[in-house]
Amino acid sequence: MAQSRPVPVRRTAQRQAIRAVFQEIDRPLGIAETLALAREAVPSLDQATVYRTLNLLVSEGWLLRICHPEAGTIHERAGKPHHHHFFCRRCRQLSELPGCPLPVALPAPPGYVTEGHEVYLHGICGQCARTAASEGRPGAAGRSS
Repeated sequence: MAQSRPVPVRRTAQRQAIRAVFQEIDRPLGIAETLALAREAVPSLDQATVYRTLNLLVSEGWLLRICHPEAGTIHERAGKPHHHHFFCRRCRQLSELPGCPLPVALPAPPGYVTEGHEVYLHGICGQCARTAASEGRPGAAGRSS
């Protein structure tokens, strides 16, 4: 019996534009931001194509999908060292935090096996803090948790 070969994925302008976005913008991106940035190269790009391409890049292992509690579904390039994320509640941009101060294997209930962890920090980014200061408003006042 002949083995089936994987169907090669076509290299379309849309797929190349989406991949280029993640190569140029080295931080996690949401769907809307990915679409807006990729449309700079391919103005006819639609949201359905972005979803299909992101799913394809995740299945290929080139991107990771992260479900962030505030930013929603985001994607970032795979293969980076373990890290966490900071979410700016004003501009809604997500940034990577290098490294991890936590132990590799966190304690778990008896019989459980820890396979990984995610830490999400939130507040305001440097640009939003400067904007708030220039407007005479406290940037991070009012929210903490």
